[in-house]
Amino acid sequence: MTGSRGQPRIADGQVMAEDLDLLESVAHYARFFLETPRPVRPRDPERLGQLLGGELPEKGNGEHTTLGRLVEAGESGLRPSGDSRSFGYVVGGALPVGIASDWLVSLWDQCAAVYETSPLASVAEQVCERWLVELFGLPSETVMGLTSGCTTANLACLSAARQQQLHAAGWEVNGRGMRDSPPLSVLVGRHTHVSGLRCLRLLGLGGQVEQVDAGPDGRMDPRHLAELAAKAPGGLIVCGQVGSTDCGSVDPLVEIASITHAHGGWLHLDAAYGMWAAASPVLRPRLSGLELADSWSCDGHKWLNTPYDCGIALCARPEPFIDAVRFNADYLQTSERTGRDPMDHRVEISQRARALTLWAILHHEGRDGVAHIVERNCSAAGELGRLLEGEPGIELLAPVTLNQVLLHIGDESRTRQVVNALNSGGSCWVTSTTWNGRSAIRISVSNWQSGQESAEATAGAFLRAYRPS
Repeated sequence: MTGSRGQPRIADGQVMAEDLDLLESVAHYARFFLETPRPVRPRDPERLGQLLGGELPEKGNGEHTTLGRLVEAGESGLRPSGDSRSFGYVVGGALPVGIASDWLVSLWDQCAAVYETSPLASVAEQVCERWLVELFGLPSETVMGLTSGCTTANLACLSAARQQQLHAAGWEVNGRGMRDSPPLSVLVGRHTHVSGLRCLRLLGLGGQVEQVDAGPDGRMDPRHLAELAAKAPGGLIVCGQVGSTDCGSVDPLVEIASITHAHGGWLHLDAAYGMWAAASPVLRPRLSGLELADSWSCDGHKWLNTPYDCGIALCARPEPFIDAVRFNADYLQTSERTGRDPMDHRVEISQRARALTLWAILHHEGRDGVAHIVERNCSAAGELGRLLEGEPGIELLAPVTLNQVLLHIGDESRTRQVVNALNSGGSCWVTSTTWNGRSAIRISVSNWQSGQESAEATAGAFLRAYRPS
Protein backbone atom coordinates (compact mmCIF):
# COMPACT_ATOMS: atom_id res chain seq x y z
CA MET A 1 0.00 0.00 0.00
CA THR A 2 1.29 3.47 -0.77
CA GLY A 3 0.75 6.77 0.97
CA SER A 4 -0.19 10.18 -0.42
CA ARG A 5 3.21 10.57 -2.09
CA GLY A 6 3.42 7.06 -3.46
CA GLN A 7 5.81 5.92 -0.69
CA PRO A 8 5.36 2.51 0.91
CA ARG A 9 3.62 2.47 4.28
CA ILE A 10 2.80 -0.48 6.49
CA ALA A 11 -0.40 -0.32 8.48
CA ASP A 12 0.56 -3.42 10.53
CA GLY A 13 -3.05 -4.58 10.65
CA GLN A 14 -4.44 -1.20 11.64
CA VAL A 15 -6.92 0.87 9.64
CA MET A 16 -5.26 4.22 8.97
CA ALA A 17 -6.94 7.60 8.82
CA GLU A 18 -6.01 7.99 5.13
CA ASP A 19 -7.97 4.83 4.33
CA LEU A 20 -11.10 6.10 6.05
CA ASP A 21 -10.79 9.47 4.30
CA LEU A 22 -10.58 7.64 0.99
CA LEU A 23 -13.82 5.77 1.57
CA GLU A 24 -15.55 8.94 2.73
CA SER A 25 -14.52 10.79 -0.42
CA VAL A 26 -15.96 8.02 -2.60
CA ALA A 27 -19.22 8.18 -0.64
CA HIS A 28 -19.42 11.94 -1.24
CA TYR A 29 -18.82 11.42 -4.96
CA ALA A 30 -21.50 8.72 -5.08
CA ARG A 31 -24.06 11.16 -3.74
CA PHE A 32 -22.98 13.78 -6.28
CA PHE A 33 -23.16 11.24 -9.10
CA LEU A 34 -26.66 10.05 -8.24
CA GLU A 35 -28.01 13.59 -7.75
CA THR A 36 -26.49 15.17 -10.88
CA PRO A 37 -28.52 15.06 -14.13
CA ARG A 38 -26.41 14.02 -17.10
CA PRO A 39 -26.96 13.12 -20.76
CA VAL A 40 -27.51 9.42 -21.52
CA ARG A 41 -24.25 9.17 -23.46
CA PRO A 42 -20.51 9.28 -22.72
CA ARG A 43 -19.47 12.91 -22.36
CA ASP A 44 -15.96 12.85 -23.82
CA PRO A 45 -14.71 9.31 -24.55
CA GLU A 46 -11.86 10.63 -26.70
CA ARG A 47 -10.07 11.63 -23.48
CA LEU A 48 -9.97 8.11 -22.08
CA GLY A 49 -6.71 7.14 -23.74
CA GLN A 50 -5.01 10.18 -22.25
CA LEU A 51 -6.56 9.79 -18.78
CA LEU A 52 -6.06 6.05 -18.41
CA GLY A 53 -3.10 5.42 -20.70
CA GLY A 54 0.63 6.01 -20.55
CA GLU A 55 3.34 3.87 -19.00
CA LEU A 56 2.85 1.90 -15.81
CA PRO A 57 3.96 4.28 -13.02
CA GLU A 58 7.36 3.38 -11.60
CA LYS A 59 6.69 4.47 -8.00
CA GLY A 60 2.95 4.73 -7.96
CA ASN A 61 0.66 7.57 -6.94
CA GLY A 62 -1.27 8.53 -3.84
CA GLU A 63 -4.71 7.01 -3.34
CA HIS A 64 -6.56 10.30 -3.77
CA THR A 65 -4.58 11.05 -6.93
CA THR A 66 -5.44 7.66 -8.39
CA LEU A 67 -9.12 7.83 -7.50
CA GLY A 68 -9.31 11.41 -8.74
CA ARG A 69 -7.97 10.30 -12.11
CA LEU A 70 -10.41 7.39 -12.19
CA VAL A 71 -13.36 9.68 -11.45
CA GLU A 72 -12.24 12.06 -14.17
CA ALA A 73 -12.08 9.17 -16.63
CA GLY A 74 -15.49 7.96 -15.49
CA GLU A 75 -17.08 11.35 -15.96
CA SER A 76 -15.61 11.42 -19.48
CA GLY A 77 -16.30 7.91 -20.69
CA LEU A 78 -19.00 6.11 -18.76
CA ARG A 79 -22.43 5.53 -20.20
CA PRO A 80 -25.10 6.34 -17.59
CA SER A 81 -26.74 2.93 -17.86
CA GLY A 82 -28.59 3.54 -14.60
CA ASP A 83 -30.65 6.33 -16.18
CA SER A 84 -34.37 5.81 -16.66
CA ARG A 85 -33.92 6.61 -20.39
CA SER A 86 -31.20 4.03 -20.99
CA PHE A 87 -32.84 1.51 -23.32
CA GLY A 88 -29.86 -0.09 -25.11
CA TYR A 89 -29.47 -3.87 -24.92
CA VAL A 90 -31.08 -5.16 -21.67
CA VAL A 91 -29.24 -3.25 -18.97
CA GLY A 92 -30.85 -2.61 -15.61
CA GLY A 93 -29.92 0.23 -13.27
CA ALA A 94 -28.66 -0.65 -9.81
CA LEU A 95 -31.12 -0.06 -6.99
CA PRO A 96 -29.72 2.12 -4.17
CA VAL A 97 -29.95 -0.75 -1.68
CA GLY A 98 -28.04 -2.87 -4.20
CA ILE A 99 -25.26 -0.28 -4.47
CA ALA A 100 -24.99 0.03 -0.69
CA SER A 101 -24.99 -3.73 -0.08
CA ASP A 102 -22.45 -4.21 -2.87
CA TRP A 103 -20.13 -1.80 -1.06
CA LEU A 104 -20.42 -4.06 1.97
CA VAL A 105 -19.55 -7.06 -0.20
CA SER A 106 -16.33 -5.29 -1.24
CA LEU A 107 -15.65 -4.10 2.30
CA TRP A 108 -15.98 -7.59 3.77
CA ASP A 109 -14.12 -9.14 0.80
CA GLN A 110 -15.43 -12.66 1.29
CA CYS A 111 -14.27 -15.51 -0.94
CA ALA A 112 -17.51 -17.36 -1.66
CA ALA A 113 -15.99 -20.68 -2.69
CA VAL A 114 -16.65 -23.12 0.16
CA TYR A 115 -18.54 -22.78 3.44
CA GLU A 116 -15.23 -22.61 5.28
CA THR A 117 -14.15 -19.40 3.47
CA SER A 118 -17.46 -17.63 4.12
CA PRO A 119 -20.32 -19.12 6.13
CA LEU A 120 -22.10 -15.80 5.53
CA ALA A 121 -22.06 -16.14 1.74
CA SER A 122 -22.96 -19.83 1.85
CA VAL A 123 -26.04 -19.36 4.03
CA ALA A 124 -27.16 -16.26 2.13
CA GLU A 125 -27.00 -18.21 -1.13
CA GLN A 126 -29.13 -21.01 0.32
CA VAL A 127 -31.73 -18.50 1.49
CA CYS A 128 -31.80 -16.81 -1.92
CA GLU A 129 -32.23 -20.21 -3.55
CA ARG A 130 -35.33 -20.93 -1.46
CA TRP A 131 -36.76 -17.46 -2.04
CA LEU A 132 -36.24 -17.58 -5.81
CA VAL A 133 -37.62 -21.09 -6.24
CA GLU A 134 -40.77 -19.88 -4.50
CA LEU A 135 -40.86 -16.56 -6.36
CA PHE A 136 -40.56 -18.23 -9.77
CA GLY A 137 -42.88 -21.11 -8.89
CA LEU A 138 -40.32 -23.82 -9.67
CA PRO A 139 -40.24 -27.43 -8.41
CA SER A 140 -39.30 -27.57 -4.73
CA GLU A 141 -36.16 -29.66 -5.35
CA THR A 142 -34.66 -26.99 -7.65
CA VAL A 143 -31.12 -25.91 -6.75
CA MET A 144 -29.38 -22.63 -7.59
CA GLY A 145 -25.88 -21.46 -8.35
CA LEU A 146 -24.73 -17.84 -8.57
CA THR A 147 -22.47 -16.94 -11.48
CA SER A 148 -20.96 -13.93 -13.19
CA GLY A 149 -23.83 -13.69 -15.67
CA CYS A 150 -26.34 -15.56 -17.77
CA THR A 151 -23.62 -16.97 -20.04
CA THR A 152 -21.93 -18.88 -17.23
CA ALA A 153 -25.37 -19.77 -15.85
CA ASN A 154 -26.18 -21.26 -19.27
CA LEU A 155 -22.87 -23.11 -19.20
CA ALA A 156 -23.61 -24.70 -15.82
CA CYS A 157 -27.15 -25.69 -16.83
CA LEU A 158 -26.16 -27.05 -20.23
CA SER A 159 -23.32 -28.98 -18.60
CA ALA A 160 -25.97 -30.64 -16.42
CA ALA A 161 -28.08 -31.37 -19.50
CA ARG A 162 -25.11 -32.99 -21.25
CA GLN A 163 -24.26 -34.92 -18.08
CA GLN A 164 -27.77 -36.34 -17.71
CA GLN A 165 -28.39 -37.12 -21.37
CA LEU A 166 -25.07 -38.96 -21.80
CA HIS A 167 -25.49 -40.77 -18.48
CA ALA A 168 -28.86 -42.03 -19.73
CA ALA A 169 -27.02 -43.44 -22.74
CA GLY A 170 -24.52 -45.23 -20.48
CA TRP A 171 -21.69 -42.73 -20.96
CA GLU A 172 -19.94 -40.96 -18.05
CA VAL A 173 -18.66 -37.78 -19.64
CA ASN A 174 -16.65 -36.63 -16.60
CA GLY A 175 -14.36 -39.62 -16.84
CA ARG A 176 -14.48 -40.43 -20.54
CA GLY A 177 -14.82 -37.04 -22.21
CA MET A 178 -16.57 -36.45 -25.52
CA ARG A 179 -14.42 -38.62 -27.81
CA ASP A 180 -16.52 -41.50 -29.12
CA SER A 181 -19.45 -40.46 -26.92
CA PRO A 182 -23.02 -41.35 -27.98
CA PRO A 183 -24.70 -38.75 -30.19
CA LEU A 184 -26.57 -35.78 -28.75
CA SER A 185 -28.95 -33.50 -30.63
CA VAL A 186 -29.44 -29.89 -29.60
CA LEU A 187 -32.46 -27.96 -30.87
CA VAL A 188 -32.55 -24.19 -30.44
CA GLY A 189 -34.99 -21.51 -31.52
CA ARG A 190 -34.24 -19.31 -34.49
CA HIS A 191 -33.78 -16.27 -32.25
CA THR A 192 -31.83 -17.98 -29.48
CA HIS A 193 -29.29 -15.78 -27.72
CA VAL A 194 -25.66 -16.13 -28.77
CA SER A 195 -24.59 -16.90 -25.20
CA GLY A 196 -26.31 -20.28 -25.37
CA LEU A 197 -24.63 -21.08 -28.66
CA ARG A 198 -21.28 -20.10 -27.22
CA CYS A 199 -21.79 -22.44 -24.26
CA LEU A 200 -22.80 -25.32 -26.52
CA ARG A 201 -19.61 -24.79 -28.50
CA LEU A 202 -17.53 -24.80 -25.31
CA LEU A 203 -19.18 -28.07 -24.31
CA GLY A 204 -18.23 -29.70 -27.59
CA LEU A 205 -21.81 -29.63 -28.86
CA GLY A 206 -21.50 -26.90 -31.46
CA GLY A 207 -21.74 -29.34 -34.35
CA GLN A 208 -24.92 -30.95 -33.05
CA VAL A 209 -27.04 -27.78 -33.03
CA GLU A 210 -30.07 -27.52 -35.30
CA GLN A 211 -32.35 -24.50 -35.55
CA VAL A 212 -36.11 -24.61 -34.98
CA ASP A 213 -38.31 -22.28 -37.00
CA ALA A 214 -40.04 -19.37 -35.32
CA GLY A 215 -43.22 -17.50 -36.10
CA PRO A 216 -43.38 -13.79 -36.95
CA ASP A 217 -43.77 -13.07 -33.23
CA GLY A 218 -40.39 -14.71 -32.52
CA ARG A 219 -41.81 -17.77 -30.70
CA MET A 220 -40.50 -21.26 -31.40
CA ASP A 221 -42.72 -23.30 -33.74
CA PRO A 222 -43.82 -26.44 -31.80
CA ARG A 223 -44.69 -28.35 -34.98
CA HIS A 224 -41.19 -27.91 -36.38
CA LEU A 225 -39.71 -28.79 -33.00
CA ALA A 226 -41.73 -32.02 -32.95
CA GLU A 227 -40.51 -32.90 -36.44
CA LEU A 228 -36.86 -32.36 -35.56
CA ALA A 229 -37.14 -34.10 -32.18
CA ALA A 230 -38.64 -37.19 -33.82
CA LYS A 231 -35.64 -37.43 -36.16
CA ALA A 232 -33.00 -36.59 -33.54
CA PRO A 233 -30.48 -39.38 -32.98
CA GLY A 234 -29.46 -40.16 -29.42
CA GLY A 235 -30.03 -37.84 -26.48
CA LEU A 236 -31.92 -34.56 -26.86
CA ILE A 237 -31.39 -31.07 -25.44
CA VAL A 238 -33.86 -28.30 -26.31
CA CYS A 239 -33.09 -24.65 -25.60
CA GLY A 240 -36.03 -22.26 -25.32
CA GLN A 241 -36.39 -18.61 -24.40
CA VAL A 242 -38.35 -16.61 -21.86
CA GLY A 243 -38.03 -13.06 -23.13
CA SER A 244 -36.05 -12.95 -26.38
CA THR A 245 -33.44 -10.24 -26.71
CA ASP A 246 -35.00 -8.38 -29.63
CA CYS A 247 -38.75 -8.53 -29.06
CA GLY A 248 -39.28 -10.09 -25.64
CA SER A 249 -41.18 -13.10 -26.96
CA VAL A 250 -41.77 -16.14 -24.76
CA ASP A 251 -41.71 -19.56 -26.40
CA PRO A 252 -44.84 -21.78 -26.05
CA LEU A 253 -43.43 -23.42 -22.94
CA VAL A 254 -46.14 -25.98 -22.25
CA GLU A 255 -45.94 -27.36 -25.77
CA ILE A 256 -42.17 -27.44 -26.10
CA ALA A 257 -41.81 -29.03 -22.65
CA SER A 258 -44.28 -31.76 -23.62
CA ILE A 259 -42.47 -32.46 -26.88
CA THR A 260 -39.03 -32.47 -25.27
CA HIS A 261 -39.97 -34.80 -22.45
CA ALA A 262 -41.91 -37.14 -24.75
CA HIS A 263 -38.55 -37.83 -26.41
CA GLY A 264 -36.69 -38.18 -23.10
CA GLY A 265 -34.99 -34.84 -23.59
CA TRP A 266 -33.85 -31.99 -21.36
CA LEU A 267 -35.46 -28.55 -21.68
CA HIS A 268 -33.30 -25.58 -20.78
CA LEU A 269 -34.77 -22.08 -20.76
CA ASP A 270 -32.65 -18.98 -21.26
CA ALA A 271 -34.70 -16.53 -19.20
CA ALA A 272 -32.02 -13.86 -18.84
CA TYR A 273 -34.50 -11.16 -17.88
CA GLY A 274 -37.96 -12.60 -18.61
CA MET A 275 -37.85 -14.92 -15.59
CA TRP A 276 -38.59 -11.98 -13.28
CA ALA A 277 -42.03 -11.52 -14.84
CA ALA A 278 -43.03 -14.67 -12.93
CA ALA A 279 -43.14 -12.52 -9.77
CA SER A 280 -46.13 -10.61 -11.13
CA PRO A 281 -49.64 -12.10 -10.91
CA VAL A 282 -50.50 -9.96 -13.94
CA LEU A 283 -47.61 -11.17 -16.10
CA ARG A 284 -47.17 -14.74 -14.84
CA PRO A 285 -49.75 -16.16 -17.31
CA ARG A 286 -47.48 -15.06 -20.17
CA LEU A 287 -44.90 -17.52 -18.80
CA SER A 288 -47.29 -20.45 -18.58
CA GLY A 289 -45.33 -23.71 -18.35
CA LEU A 290 -42.19 -22.09 -16.92
CA GLU A 291 -42.05 -24.67 -14.14
CA LEU A 292 -42.00 -27.58 -16.62
CA ALA A 293 -38.40 -27.05 -17.73
CA ASP A 294 -35.39 -28.92 -16.37
CA SER A 295 -33.15 -25.88 -15.99
CA TRP A 296 -33.28 -22.11 -16.23
CA SER A 297 -30.77 -19.26 -16.42
CA CYS A 298 -31.34 -15.60 -15.64
CA ASP A 299 -29.58 -12.43 -14.51
CA GLY A 300 -30.03 -10.36 -11.40
CA HIS A 301 -28.28 -7.42 -13.06
CA LYS A 302 -31.00 -7.12 -15.66
CA TRP A 303 -34.58 -6.81 -14.47
CA LEU A 304 -33.94 -7.24 -10.74
CA ASN A 305 -31.59 -4.24 -11.03
CA THR A 306 -28.73 -5.59 -8.92
CA PRO A 307 -25.34 -4.00 -9.60
CA TYR A 308 -23.21 -5.86 -12.13
CA ASP A 309 -22.60 -8.72 -11.98
CA CYS A 310 -25.08 -11.37 -10.93
CA GLY A 311 -26.07 -14.47 -12.92
CA ILE A 312 -28.37 -17.21 -11.67
CA ALA A 313 -28.41 -20.88 -12.70
CA LEU A 314 -31.38 -22.97 -11.58
CA CYS A 315 -31.84 -26.71 -12.07
CA ALA A 316 -34.73 -28.98 -11.15
CA ARG A 317 -32.38 -32.00 -11.24
CA PRO A 318 -29.78 -31.48 -8.51
CA GLU A 319 -27.73 -34.64 -9.12
CA PRO A 320 -26.59 -34.05 -12.72
CA PHE A 321 -26.25 -30.32 -12.03
CA ILE A 322 -23.83 -30.84 -9.15
CA ASP A 323 -22.06 -33.80 -10.78
CA ALA A 324 -21.36 -31.70 -13.87
CA VAL A 325 -19.39 -29.01 -12.01
CA ARG A 326 -18.27 -30.46 -8.67
CA PHE A 327 -14.65 -31.28 -7.94
CA ASN A 328 -12.58 -31.73 -4.82
CA ALA A 329 -9.04 -31.29 -3.62
CA ASP A 330 -7.30 -32.42 -0.44
CA TYR A 331 -6.65 -28.88 0.73
CA LEU A 332 -10.32 -27.85 0.59
CA GLN A 333 -12.47 -27.95 3.68
CA THR A 334 -15.59 -29.19 1.90
CA SER A 335 -19.21 -29.63 2.85
CA GLU A 336 -18.60 -33.13 4.24
CA ARG A 337 -17.23 -31.36 7.29
CA THR A 338 -19.04 -28.05 7.21
CA GLY A 339 -22.01 -26.61 5.27
CA ARG A 340 -23.00 -26.15 1.63
CA ASP A 341 -20.18 -25.17 -0.73
CA PRO A 342 -21.27 -22.53 -3.28
CA MET A 343 -18.65 -23.67 -5.82
CA ASP A 344 -20.51 -26.98 -6.23
CA HIS A 345 -23.35 -25.11 -7.94
CA ARG A 346 -21.51 -23.12 -10.60
CA VAL A 347 -18.54 -23.08 -12.99
CA GLU A 348 -16.45 -20.56 -11.07
CA ILE A 349 -14.60 -21.47 -7.88
CA SER A 350 -13.60 -18.23 -6.18
CA GLN A 351 -15.93 -15.29 -6.52
CA ARG A 352 -17.12 -12.32 -4.50
CA ALA A 353 -20.07 -12.87 -2.18
CA ARG A 354 -22.66 -11.69 -4.70
CA ALA A 355 -25.32 -13.62 -2.78
CA LEU A 356 -25.32 -10.83 -0.20
CA THR A 357 -26.36 -8.19 -2.72
CA LEU A 358 -28.99 -10.50 -4.19
CA TRP A 359 -30.28 -11.21 -0.68
CA ALA A 360 -30.42 -7.49 0.17
CA ILE A 361 -32.53 -6.61 -2.87
CA LEU A 362 -34.90 -9.55 -2.44
CA HIS A 363 -35.27 -8.77 1.27
CA HIS A 364 -35.85 -5.07 0.55
CA GLU A 365 -38.22 -5.40 -2.41
CA GLY A 366 -40.07 -8.59 -1.54
CA ARG A 367 -42.39 -10.25 -4.02
CA ASP A 368 -44.54 -7.12 -4.41
CA GLY A 369 -41.56 -4.86 -5.07
CA VAL A 370 -40.16 -7.12 -7.79
CA ALA A 371 -43.61 -7.38 -9.35
CA HIS A 372 -43.98 -3.60 -9.29
CA ILE A 373 -40.70 -3.07 -11.15
CA VAL A 374 -41.54 -5.47 -13.97
CA GLU A 375 -45.14 -4.34 -14.27
CA ARG A 376 -44.12 -0.68 -14.41
CA ASN A 377 -41.53 -1.39 -17.10
CA CYS A 378 -43.94 -3.49 -19.16
CA SER A 379 -46.57 -0.77 -18.94
CA ALA A 380 -44.01 1.81 -20.12
CA ALA A 381 -42.93 -0.44 -23.01
CA GLY A 382 -46.53 -0.93 -24.06
CA GLU A 383 -47.11 2.82 -23.99
CA LEU A 384 -43.98 3.41 -26.07
CA GLY A 385 -45.21 0.92 -28.65
CA ARG A 386 -48.60 2.60 -28.83
CA LEU A 387 -47.17 6.11 -29.13
CA LEU A 388 -44.72 5.17 -31.90
CA GLU A 389 -46.63 2.71 -34.06
CA GLY A 390 -49.23 5.37 -34.83
CA GLU A 391 -46.64 7.42 -36.71
CA PRO A 392 -46.73 6.91 -40.51
CA GLY A 393 -43.71 4.85 -41.58
CA ILE A 394 -43.10 3.27 -38.16
CA GLU A 395 -43.99 -0.40 -37.87
CA LEU A 396 -44.13 -2.49 -34.71
CA LEU A 397 -42.44 -5.74 -35.80
CA ALA A 398 -43.68 -7.93 -32.93
CA PRO A 399 -46.22 -7.61 -30.14
CA VAL A 400 -44.93 -5.97 -26.96
CA THR A 401 -45.03 -9.11 -24.83
CA LEU A 402 -42.96 -7.84 -21.92
CA ASN A 403 -40.57 -4.89 -21.88
CA GLN A 404 -39.06 -4.95 -25.40
CA VAL A 405 -40.23 -2.68 -28.23
CA LEU A 406 -39.07 -3.63 -31.74
CA LEU A 407 -39.57 -1.05 -34.50
CA HIS A 408 -38.95 -0.89 -38.24
CA ILE A 409 -38.51 2.63 -39.60
CA GLY A 410 -36.79 2.05 -42.95
CA ASP A 411 -33.61 0.65 -44.43
CA GLU A 412 -30.31 0.22 -42.61
CA SER A 413 -29.11 3.72 -43.49
CA ARG A 414 -32.27 5.34 -42.20
CA THR A 415 -32.19 3.22 -39.06
CA ARG A 416 -28.58 4.14 -38.34
CA GLN A 417 -29.36 7.82 -38.89
CA VAL A 418 -32.17 7.88 -36.33
CA VAL A 419 -30.22 5.78 -33.78
CA ASN A 420 -27.21 8.10 -34.09
CA ALA A 421 -29.39 11.18 -33.72
CA LEU A 422 -31.01 9.82 -30.58
CA ASN A 423 -27.82 8.58 -28.96
CA SER A 424 -25.65 11.58 -29.79
CA GLY A 425 -28.30 13.94 -28.42
CA GLY A 426 -28.15 12.26 -25.02
CA SER A 427 -31.92 12.24 -24.48
CA CYS A 428 -31.99 8.43 -24.46
CA TRP A 429 -29.97 5.43 -25.57
CA VAL A 430 -31.30 2.80 -28.01
CA THR A 431 -29.68 0.14 -30.17
CA SER A 432 -30.31 -1.33 -33.60
CA THR A 433 -30.68 -4.93 -34.73
CA THR A 434 -31.86 -7.02 -37.67
CA TRP A 435 -35.15 -8.89 -37.41
CA ASN A 436 -36.08 -11.46 -40.04
CA GLY A 437 -33.81 -9.69 -42.52
CA ARG A 438 -35.16 -6.20 -41.80
CA SER A 439 -33.37 -3.33 -40.06
CA ALA A 440 -34.92 -2.51 -36.72
CA ILE A 441 -34.56 -0.46 -33.56
CA ARG A 442 -35.00 -2.16 -30.21
CA ILE A 443 -35.97 -0.37 -27.02
CA SER A 444 -35.50 -2.31 -23.79
CA VAL A 445 -37.26 -0.88 -20.72
CA SER A 446 -35.36 -2.54 -17.88
CA ASN A 447 -34.58 0.19 -15.34
CA TRP A 448 -36.40 0.32 -12.02
CA GLN A 449 -36.95 4.07 -12.52
CA SER A 450 -38.49 3.82 -16.02
CA GLY A 451 -42.22 4.41 -16.15
CA GLN A 452 -44.89 6.43 -17.96
CA GLU A 453 -42.92 9.67 -17.85
CA SER A 454 -39.83 8.05 -19.37
CA ALA A 455 -41.96 6.46 -22.09
CA GLU A 456 -43.56 9.74 -23.08
CA ALA A 457 -40.23 11.62 -23.08
CA THR A 458 -38.57 8.89 -25.15
CA ALA A 459 -41.42 8.77 -27.66
CA GLY A 460 -41.14 12.53 -28.11
CA ALA A 461 -37.37 12.36 -28.65
CA PHE A 462 -37.79 9.44 -31.05
CA LEU A 463 -40.35 11.24 -33.18
CA ARG A 464 -38.23 14.39 -33.33
CA ALA A 465 -35.29 12.32 -34.58
CA TYR A 466 -37.48 10.41 -37.02
CA ARG A 467 -39.49 13.19 -38.58
CA PRO A 468 -37.90 15.25 -41.38
CA SER A 469 -36.57 18.57 -40.07
